[in-house]
Amino acid sequence: MARNKNLPSKLRRAKKYKQSQSIPSWVTIKTNRRVRTSPYSNRTWRNTRLKRD
Repeated sequence: MARNKNLPSKLRRAKKYKQSQSIPSWVTIKTNRRVRTSPYSNRTWRNTRLKRD
């Protein structure tokens, strides 16, 4: 079933989930708004598949 995932796959998904979260507000302040988003923040679970899953 889809809800049963093996551990390596689960860890990869967890890493990508953490990467896709927004950056802290202090980063925006410190860089004078040069850094606004994380490069990985565009990924969503429905639209973009992971390469190795």
